[in-house]
Amino acid sequence: MNSGSLWDASYKIYNYYPAAIPVKTPRPSWKFPSGATIMFAQLEYENTIYEFQGTEICLIEFDELTHFTEKQFWYMLSRNRSTCGIRPYIRASTNPDPDSFVAKLIQWWWNPDTGYAIPERSGVIRYFARMEEQILWGDTKEDVLEQGAEEADILSFTFIASSLKDNQVLMETNPQYLSNLKALPFVDRERLLKGNWKIRPAAGLLFRRIKVNLLEQLPTDVIVWARGWDLAATSEDEKGDPAYTAGVLIGKRKNGRYVIADVINRRLSSAEVRELIRITCIADKAKYGRVVTRLPQDPGQAGKAQAESFLKFLSGFPVKIVPESGDKVTRAEPLSAQWLGLEGMDKGNVDVLIAEWNEMYLNQLESFPEGKFKDMVDASSSAFHEIENSVVYSAPPVHSSLGKNSYWK
Repeated sequence: MNSGSLWDASYKIYNYYPAAIPVKTPRPSWKFPSGATIMFAQLEYENTIYEFQGTEICLIEFDELTHFTEKQFWYMLSRNRSTCGIRPYIRASTNPDPDSFVAKLIQWWWNPDTGYAIPERSGVIRYFARMEEQILWGDTKEDVLEQGAEEADILSFTFIASSLKDNQVLMETNPQYLSNLKALPFVDRERLLKGNWKIRPAAGLLFRRIKVNLLEQLPTDVIVWARGWDLAATSEDEKGDPAYTAGVLIGKRKNGRYVIADVINRRLSSAEVRELIRITCIADKAKYGRVVTRLPQDPGQAGKAQAESFLKFLSGFPVKIVPESGDKVTRAEPLSAQWLGLEGMDKGNVDVLIAEWNEMYLNQLESFPEGKFKDMVDASSSAFHEIENSVVYSAPPVHSSLGKNSYWK
């Protein structure tokens, strides 16, 4: 129902049909004089499928099939039936996701070595039957019958590869969209622009040291600073392999580039962590001026109490405490996009100040997400998100609230 969504697009099509009526409740639908109905719905949870028990749907269309679960897909297939005279069929659009059930379902149509679709197989019709938990495939119905399937169980299937150039209307009205896709992080660019069904985030793909520009001196054109923290409460002498507390300072320059100016990575107790952050706030203010300190908020009531405690402890400094959402790779992707830059560029859009922490920092980023430690990556992601969501003030803001899930002083 969002702007530019399927519901909006439907008006451009069905308004041309005489007497077609749009209905928004209880589910968005179009009703036609013939009695035909086109309904828009979502499967928010797996058990939402049972709301469709007893239905007969002659055409089911999935938008972004990889966003649905395997159980949802196969259950809705059982609803694909009709007595209206139209042969039931299913259509689905999708972007590549190597970890989805779709990748396995269409694996005959893409190259396992490269991840790209095999051009000569695009649109080739194959046949299958699902028997218990096994899918029997064949080039013909006879191939599937020979594996023990009943003829009534056999369905046809095909996968049609496409790319942005196939969407001529979009390219004519919004040619800038190609540049938007090229600006994505490497993994997303491979999936969404080139249709790669194999690629996953791996060491060396999200952050490559050869892509950064090393600076001997701190630039003087930084317009906003933020230091992100990833917190741990284990000390150096504890047994096992404790996590680190990391703080990464990032600035955005007038020319649009980003500079990583300072990195802290220490094993400390909880009390030592608090003091380290306070001392760093003092040092950052003295050296860089206004620096927003961004801390993660743990879930639940304990996290809220910790947030309030930090705000009191760091009174007088710009502090933002935000709950983290999404996995570590997802949070790191916006910074990765700037780090790697556009396809074909020798360097990305990130500068790194030459300092003793460089090797430690670059080693961890290059090993992400496969490396054991990810604290400096998380802190970098946090600082970058704060910069991208910040407002540049000519003077420090007054104390205020930023919403129910974040705190600001």
